[in-house]
Amino acid sequence: MCSPRDLSIFLILLSCWTSVAACGNNGEIAQVPATPADRYTEQRAKLVRDGIEALGVTDPQVLRAMRTVPRHRFVPEALRARAYENRPLPIGEGQTISQPYIVALMTDALQLKGTEKVLEIGTGSGYQAAVLAEIVPEVYTIEILEGLGVRAAATLKTLGYDRVHVRIGDGYLGWPEQAPFDAILVTAAPEKVPQPLFDQLARGGRMVIPVGPQGRFGQDLLRYTKAPMGLLKEKLEDVRFVPMTGQAAEE
Repeated sequence: MCSPRDLSIFLILLSCWTSVAACGNNGEIAQVPATPADRYTEQRAKLVRDGIEALGVTDPQVLRAMRTVPRHRFVPEALRARAYENRPLPIGEGQTISQPYIVALMTDALQLKGTEKVLEIGTGSGYQAAVLAEIVPEVYTIEILEGLGVRAAATLKTLGYDRVHVRIGDGYLGWPEQAPFDAILVTAAPEKVPQPLFDQLARGGRMVIPVGPQGRFGQDLLRYTKAPMGLLKEKLEDVRFVPMTGQAAEE
């Protein structure tokens, strides 16, 4: 058993060792390198502050979701260093993960309360579905390209998004077995809105969709609201999305 004197000496030595470990040669506090998780968290916060909130998206639920979802997990590993740039990035098969601002803008435009059942057309990487799942209890998402859909489903499962249901198929047809949907979000541009999506929108529901031909002028980002007197249409912004394929390309 050590004496009180021995214990005091030990505590002094421990204090000195701790001080040396925490300081540099000149006595300044050493900076502990941030872990990758810390860096990504800081990058997300900066992106939301400077590239989303500053551009007018203010819904607290949307901002929280954008700060939470790890976008770097939805892009190819070689592009992870660029994951929090406010721009689209390639994800393979000629497709892209949307610019974070556009993801936030479209989510905000749905005016979600947090109780809705949401349909997404165009799963892509799965990132938009994950953002929606941070706000609402159930998300149904359809991807026409099997490779992308399988990969997105695996990523979403790994990250614990069990309430996102992925289907491989033609989004033009929607998901009639699960209709009606309180909100529908479309991430590929048809030249006109598929009628099945209008049919599967619940009364009072909202659909956000880019519409228009491909070309240098892009498309119109529109919001439709299924009101008692009919469909209300609003233009939100000029955008540029990949074309909707499948049956939509045949019309």
